[in-house]
Amino acid sequence: MKNKLYTIAMVLAALCFWVALALSFAGHTGNAGPLYIGGFIMLAIGFRRSALLKGFAYTLCIFAAVATALYYPQYFQEYKGFKFAKLITPLIQVIMFGMGTSMSLHDFVGVVKMPKGVFIGVFSHFLIMPLIGYTLASLSGFPPEIAAGIILIGCSPNGMASNVISYLAKANLALSITITAVSTLLAPVITPLLMKLFAGAFVQIHVVDMMWDITKMVILPIAAGLIFNKFLSGKAKWLDNAMPVVSMLGIAFIIVIITAAGRNSLLTIGPLLILLVLIHNLLGYTLGYWSGRLFKMSERDCRTIAIEVGMQNGGLASGLAKEMGKMATVGLAPAVFGPLMNITGSILATWWHRKPPEEKAV
Repeated sequence: MKNKLYTIAMVLAALCFWVALALSFAGHTGNAGPLYIGGFIMLAIGFRRSALLKGFAYTLCIFAAVATALYYPQYFQEYKGFKFAKLITPLIQVIMFGMGTSMSLHDFVGVVKMPKGVFIGVFSHFLIMPLIGYTLASLSGFPPEIAAGIILIGCSPNGMASNVISYLAKANLALSITITAVSTLLAPVITPLLMKLFAGAFVQIHVVDMMWDITKMVILPIAAGLIFNKFLSGKAKWLDNAMPVVSMLGIAFIIVIITAAGRNSLLTIGPLLILLVLIHNLLGYTLGYWSGRLFKMSERDCRTIAIEVGMQNGGLASGLAKEMGKMATVGLAPAVFGPLMNITGSILATWWHRKPPEEKAV
C-alpha cells in the first residue's frame, strides 16, 4: 500500500511539473505557482520510497517552501505588524543549541590526536572559501551588498551537515567533527576579520559588532548545549528526538523569510547567483580535497577536508546578514548556498560511499 502511494506521488509530481512548465512557456507563470509547489512536495514524498533518493526529500521540501515564498512573499514578511525577520536570530540560537547537545568535550580531543589534519582542515577552510568568494563577488557584477553575501558565506565556519556527509562518504568522521568544532569556536574572531578584509570594499563591516553577533548566535547556545549534554543527556529523550526536526524546520523557515524579503532581487539575478554559488561550493570540495593531497594525507582524510571546506554554516551567515540590516541583499547568497550544498554534498557522499578508500580496501 505504501509503495503504491509513493508511485502515485511520483506520477502526480510529473503531472504537476509538466502542466506548470506548459503554463510558464505560454506566459502564465503566475498561475503555475501552486503546481510547482505541489510538484516539489509530491516528488519529496515519492523520493521516500528509494533508499538512494530519500536523503533529498528534505531539500525538495526546501524547494517547495522557496517556491511558495517567491509566489506569495506577503505571507512570509510580517503578520499583524510583527516582522518574521525578528525570528531569525532566535531560530539560529535554537539550532546552535541543538548542535551543542550533539557534541561533547571529547570532540575537541581530536586536536591533540590529529593536529595535522585539524590544522590543514581549518586553515584550508578559512583560506580557500573566502578567496573563492571574493573572486566570484568581484567578477559577478552584482550590486555591492549582494556580492558581499557571496563573500559572507565563504567566510562562515563549517556546519553540522558536513559531519553527516562525512559519515555517508566513509570519510574520517572524528576529524570532521573536530574541524567543525574548532572552526565554529574560531568564527567569532576569524569571520569578522575576513569579512573586513574581503568584503570591506563592498559594504561597511563593524568587526566588534559582528564578533558579538556570532558569540550570541553560536558560542553561547553551543556552550549551553554542551552543558545540557554533560548533565542532562538521555534524561530528556523527547528533546534529543525533537532537536533534529526543530533544526531542519528552523533552517527551512529562515530560508523562506530571506527568499520572501529578497524576492525582487532573486527574480532579477537568481540564475546567475545560483550558478556562482554552485561554482563556489564545487571549487571548495575540489581545492579542499587537493589541499589534503598536497600534504600527503590519507584518502579518508582528504575526503573529510574536501567536505569540511566545501560546506558552510549558511544559517549563521543568514543571521549575520539580518544583524547587518541587509537580509534581503547580503542574505541571498547564504539562502541559496544551503539547499545547493545539501544536494551536492549528498551526491558526493553517494559517489564516495560506493568507492571505499583505497587504504581501507587494502
